[in-house]
This record gives sequence, C-alpha cells and structure tokens, in this order.
Amino acid sequence: MGINMQQSALAEIAREQKIEAFSEVERIIERTLISDLPNISTHALILSGIRRCGKSTLLRQFVRRNFEDVFYLNFEDVKLYGFDIKDFVLLDKAIDETGLKVLYFDEIQIVDGWELYVRQKLDQKFQVIITGSNASLLSVELGTKLTGRHITKELFPFSYPEYLDFQKAEANIESLQAYLTEGGFPDYLKQKLPEILDFLIEDILNRDIIVRYGLKEGGAIKRLCAYLFANNGTLVVPSKLTSAIGVKSNTTILNYFSYFENSYLIAMVPKFDWSAKAQMLSPKKMYVIDPGLVQVGSTSLSRNIGHLLESVVFWHLRRKTKDIYYFSENDRECDFIVRLKDKTTQVVQVCWELTPENVEREVNGLVEAMQYFKTENGIIVTANSTDTIRTDVGLISAIPAHQYLMR
Repeated sequence: MGINMQQSALAEIAREQKIEAFSEVERIIERTLISDLPNISTHALILSGIRRCGKSTLLRQFVRRNFEDVFYLNFEDVKLYGFDIKDFVLLDKAIDETGLKVLYFDEIQIVDGWELYVRQKLDQKFQVIITGSNASLLSVELGTKLTGRHITKELFPFSYPEYLDFQKAEANIESLQAYLTEGGFPDYLKQKLPEILDFLIEDILNRDIIVRYGLKEGGAIKRLCAYLFANNGTLVVPSKLTSAIGVKSNTTILNYFSYFENSYLIAMVPKFDWSAKAQMLSPKKMYVIDPGLVQVGSTSLSRNIGHLLESVVFWHLRRKTKDIYYFSENDRECDFIVRLKDKTTQVVQVCWELTPENVEREVNGLVEAMQYFKTENGIIVTANSTDTIRTDVGLISAIPAHQYLMR
C-alpha cells in the first residue's frame, strides 16, 4: 500500500497556507459582524456563508485583533485531497509541534467525522474557529454531535452600508442603483469582471451541490439555477418545474431547492400561516442572495428592478432574523412579515415607485396585513419616495430604500 499522508508534509502545508493567508495586503473594510464574534474558548466559533463573501478575511481580522498566533489549515487545498478521519492523528502531532492553542480551520466540514475531532480539541482546552460554505454547518445534527458546544454566525455578501463603505460612496438613489447592479461580493467589486461571478456560480454548483450531494448529472441543477436567477423574487411551484428542468418528481425539485439553500445561493420564504402544515404546502417566494449574481446568472433579457429591490430588502431583513414570511389573504399581499419571539415587528411592502396606478394595491396589501397582525404601523420601501399615508388601521410610512437599508 502507498503512503497517504505524512505528518511532515501536513505541517509544511499548514505553514505555507498560513504565510499566504496572513501576509495578504487586502483592500478591506471592517465588517459589521465582527463586533458580534465572541472570543470564547469553551465553544467552537463557526462562521458560515456563501463562498467568496469574505468569511476568511473577516476571521483574519478577528484573529489579528484577538490572538498573537494561531494554527491555520484550509482543508480545500488540493494538497490535502484524500484527507480523512484517520489523518486527524497526524494533524494532532503537527499542532502539538507548534505549541499553539488556537485552531482556525477553513472548510473542515468536507472531512467526514470532523465534528468528533472538533469536540476532542475543545475537550483538550483548544480554542477552535471554523469557516464553512454550507448551511448544514448550522443544522440540528451539528448541535447533536457537538452537544451544543458551538456558537454559529452567518456572513453574507456586503450589505448596502458595507457596499457604501467599500466604495466610499454616499447613501442615495445613484448608489442604490449601482448596488442593485453590482451586488456585494468583494472580489467582483475590486475587479468588476463578470467572469468572477460566472466562476463563482460554477464553483458553487459543482463543488457545493453536484459533488457534495453525489449527483450523477449536473444538467438539471444548472437549468434550475438559470430558472431561479431569472425568476428572482417570485413564487416558485415545484410541480410546474419538473418538465422544464428535466426531472421526474416534485421531491427531486424540493431536494434541489434545499441544496441551493444550503449553499446560500437562494432563500425560500414561506407564506405566513398559523398552521405549520398549511405553511409547508403553500408556494414559497425565492430570493437570490446577491443582485450581482442575478445580473450575470439570469438568462432573462429583462431586468426587473422591482424584484431586485425586493430581494435586497429581504436579505437586509435576513441578516437580522430567519423568521420572515410573505402574507396573502383575501387576494391582497404583503411582501414581508417579520416576526421576533412570536410577535410581528415589521410589515413591509416593496415597490420601485408609488404611482396612481399601484398605490391602492400596495396600501391595501399592507392594510390587510396590519389588520391581521394587529399592528398600527406599516412600511413601503421605494426607490425614492417619502410619504406618510393615514389609513383606518394606522399609519403607513413610505421610505426611500437608501434610507431604509441603513437601519
């Protein structure tokens, strides 16, 4: 039998990786999330998010702020191809040689059994920091295997305020329109090459979906991706997609949706219903994580700026909570119902502009939601309108998006 892995080689890979990772001179901003990252040794700190959104950069900032030195290893290095659970004993020896007690692992979840290893290191009083590009890192199974000894945070592409900081721009309609075109991926904003986002989409589809879930044929996944990008901000019905995507069952489509969600490419928003079963069976609205990806990934020739704005508002809310729904009752709709601890904190409608043709529809949808949830305040997020509308159930504030997104 041949040699699979050697401790000396592993130690050298780690040394080279750390030099490369921590010697980079980057054009960076301090991310909003950094103040929420705890410096804690009793629990693993797990940072999850879509590829290339800045997780490693954020954690390098965090490391430089809190530690003199760490042991760093990126498990996606091709030199570590074939690393498996039996090789953790070699990793232990490489770590022990350095004498370091803070461990920083990129994408360790690609190694089966990684949770057991992390638990072992926590028991040995090591401080462990992990990044990963799959939402399954935040799953119930993770909580079971680490028995609650983890704190999880999610990072997304630049928010609108972070985009302004990065671009050194002011909050106004012009920068809002630029953000709706360019999005918030740092690498793309530095270079402005569409190929960067094209490659990112391919990378996510191939590595985070097709390979990770052992799919034999990736054509259906790529067709579904194109469909989702072209229909950002709309209701998606699995039964209507089977023939278009080329799969045989609704179950397969639903599985694919979960793969896309786990990779952070999209989020599916359920219709609000007090019945969990009814909520599960209702069509969901779908939002792509970043407007820049929509621009390069969609096959649609028309650019629906209203849906792009709606999508950006959703992800603004999603950074704060997962408890978001759309509302539909009596043929009236409201885009977002935000709940916190079983209480409705916001009812939000989004439209690019309020006009004599659409104002009644937008207001009626909000009024229906305000009555349903017994709240006296509603919000309409627009491109550039400021107004207050008095209704029988309460006040509705029309707010320009470039102001609302700064909250």
